[in-house]
Amino acid sequence: MLRSSLNQSMKQLNRNITNIKCKRLDGKVAVVTASTDGIGFAIAKRLAEEGAKVMISSRKEVNVKKAVDQLKSEGLNVSGTVCHVAVKEDRKALLEKTEHEFGSLDILVSNAAINPVVSSLFETSEQVWDKIFDVNVKSTFLLMQEFLPLLRKGKSPSIIMISSIAAYKSLDVLAIYGISKTALLGLNQVAATILAPEGIRVNCIAPGVIETKFSQLITENDIGKTTLSMIPMQRFGETNEIAGVAAFLASDDASYITGETIVAAGGMRSRL
Repeated sequence: MLRSSLNQSMKQLNRNITNIKCKRLDGKVAVVTASTDGIGFAIAKRLAEEGAKVMISSRKEVNVKKAVDQLKSEGLNVSGTVCHVAVKEDRKALLEKTEHEFGSLDILVSNAAINPVVSSLFETSEQVWDKIFDVNVKSTFLLMQEFLPLLRKGKSPSIIMISSIAAYKSLDVLAIYGISKTALLGLNQVAATILAPEGIRVNCIAPGVIETKFSQLITENDIGKTTLSMIPMQRFGETNEIAGVAAFLASDDASYITGETIVAAGGMRSRL
């Protein structure tokens, strides 16, 4: 009972903190992929609340419209377009619409990821392996590569990749997903080193188990109880808690941080 009350109090405190608006990102432009739901939507909203103009994107037009309408109804400066990050033409359209609508780019958040099947490592087919790495790793790199010319014109430009606690702590049912997220840690370090002389910061966030549709597999039933026992804070995270980290990394408050991965996982072990 005490633990439940404490968790509710912490959630309310987090909501109150989120509602305190600061404007660290005034005048900046951001692109957030897979940003119509879950962590991506929360990040897009938080960046817009802090003053950024934000380009929303995801694979389905109906979801893009719904997210854009919701955020605009809250007085936030957003636009949106369909983008499947594994499709070159979609990435190009996202880049062109961002430049047309907002004229520049300062913040690129690569959030899109998939895990199409639940399977252990050696039960995973080559097709599934390729699909996961195509979206989670290859598309992240290509997005960065293609958006670099526009980022180079930005103000204190910043790239943020969304990895996962699964990059550090293997979960058998998310084996290949976890490996793909570990690969992002390496991409983060190499890209940060290369781009630092140009003043472009590159960082990574590794969320723990966050309450979203994507994570229902490991938050519900007996698996959820087992997972919760591994979290010292004894609760699953909320999307706004990851959004707060993203807003920090995108802001000048993090001006001397690059090549780092911030783990936001309620105390779960995070060492390779």
